[in-house]
Amino acid sequence: MEHQEIYTQAQLMELIRQMGFLPLLYSGIRGFSAEELVSDDCRYVVFPDGGWDWPLWKWKGPIVTEGDVVYGKFFAGKAGFISREWWPDFYNYRRSRHPQPEEGSIEETIVLTLQEQGSLITRQLRAACGFTGPRIRSKFDGYVTRLQMGCYIVTEDFVYPTDKHGHEYGWGWSLLTTPEQLYGRDACHCSRTPEASFERLFQHFRKMLPEATDQQILKLLK
Repeated sequence: MEHQEIYTQAQLMELIRQMGFLPLLYSGIRGFSAEELVSDDCRYVVFPDGGWDWPLWKWKGPIVTEGDVVYGKFFAGKAGFISREWWPDFYNYRRSRHPQPEEGSIEETIVLTLQEQGSLITRQLRAACGFTGPRIRSKFDGYVTRLQMGCYIVTEDFVYPTDKHGHEYGWGWSLLTTPEQLYGRDACHCSRTPEASFERLFQHFRKMLPEATDQQILKLLK
């Protein structure tokens, strides 16, 4: 897969619109990630004093809030971008593979909490769902990841702590919500069957990634 090297946030946003899908970090398919497509100057770098810079990491927030782009852990549990044009088909197919959470389940509690609260960072969501015991964090994160894979949860924005001077620092936290609340139900509606959506998605990935195997593509789609 060949594309012009990316130097700016605007270029990356336009590429996502053109491609429709783009994982943030290495996807298992060479060249199919924002991390690999940006220039060396935009990749992660650590300074001698222990500080760091990562322009790509900083771009993802504005891309999600300003562009017609959906963001979440959609690709084999890894985060990435999906254009709003392709979102209905992706949502349609993934929902068919991940049925509504069972009544009384942890997954249902998480979704209902977000529907009631609007949007929460993971720490707040965990507390609101009553998951405050020891060693519960990784287990809870697993539930949230599965719900993102099923398109029940998306990232609305990113929240960063600030120092005493008001400067943001750290890796930040995903502000989670449901796609229906963020984009509206109409934006998630697809008139095709899940099977037709899958075929459309698969052929698009096949054309976009001609060197990828069917198994590699299916891993990302399923």
